[in-house]
Amino acid sequence: MQSMTPREIRLAIRNGEYNSNTSGLAGGFVQANLAILPAEWAAEFLLFCQLNPKPCPLVGVAASPGDVAIETLAADMDIRTDVPRYRVFEQGQLVREVEDIRDYWRDDLVTFALGCSFSFEEALLADGLEVRNISEGVNVPMYRTNLACKPAGRFSGDMVVSMRPMKPADAIRAIQICSRFPSVHGAPVHFGDPEAIGIGDINQPDFGDAVSIREGEVPVFWACGVTPQVVLEQARPPFCITHSPGHMLVTDLPNSKLSVF
Repeated sequence: MQSMTPREIRLAIRNGEYNSNTSGLAGGFVQANLAILPAEWAAEFLLFCQLNPKPCPLVGVAASPGDVAIETLAADMDIRTDVPRYRVFEQGQLVREVEDIRDYWRDDLVTFALGCSFSFEEALLADGLEVRNISEGVNVPMYRTNLACKPAGRFSGDMVVSMRPMKPADAIRAIQICSRFPSVHGAPVHFGDPEAIGIGDINQPDFGDAVSIREGEVPVFWACGVTPQVVLEQARPPFCITHSPGHMLVTDLPNSKLSVF
């Protein structure tokens, strides 16, 4: 899979040949978190994203309700089939995880694509920094926090963060590197004591997989695109769909297009 183009990866997912997390795939290209909501909820969610660009950096929005492609990200996209795993919510409750949402698709659904930390992971690796979830071959660990997002209409809640352990000097370098990528969460929001942001046990992530933290390392936390899933739990729209954490939409948009310098 690592040698495939973004289009080849989407086709493999569409054909049921791949259903795992997408970390480390499609080097050089943007991967996106997803939130798919009824049109009646879309304007408020758009405002929520605009007010909270760190956890919810928009990289694309469907042009019209019912559209199954965001052509600025990939012309041949079918959002109903091209993500390895989806989460279906009803009244804010997760009711099922599926690998295809054609049976759940409706003409009033609006798709939002949000920047993903997998893009800045590539920049960290290129600078010689280790990304522990990649070196250990697991999904990135993600945690609920007490960091409040700015509310917008019916949408409010606390931020979810992803974590990568680093030596303090490497954490400072990571801040410098990731500041170039505001459209994929930008610089970390915290490093050091997990309890300071409401994380009780660093070895028990709320989403994804735990990774080893070695002597002399500190946990470094970035805003995470799973935040909308937590916000949706509280807003309780009658129906919505998201990606399953770590299972992203692979796009044809180069990461370089999102770098500010």
